[in-house]
Amino acid sequence: MPNTKSAERRVRSNARRHDQNTNIKSRLKSLQKKYLSLVGEGKKAEATAAFRDISSAIDKAAKTGVLHWATADRKKSRLSVRLAAVK
Repeated sequence: MPNTKSAERRVRSNARRHDQNTNIKSRLKSLQKKYLSLVGEGKKAEATAAFRDISSAIDKAAKTGVLHWATADRKKSRLSVRLAAVK
């Protein structure tokens, strides 16, 4: 139980941020799954478009603090290596 008004506000804001972060991470996983399936099927054009989408989403997540910038860079790098292997 929070003891002060500010602690009560922090509990509410932490719950709100937790929900937002969970939604963003879930969306990233969905985009990544879609991208990896396209790469696995060898569809270059669609995979390139999907890579742009997931790369943008990863950058936005890093900008807002959902992901650390180094984690975001590592994920984008590994995804781009898979795309290069298809071409």
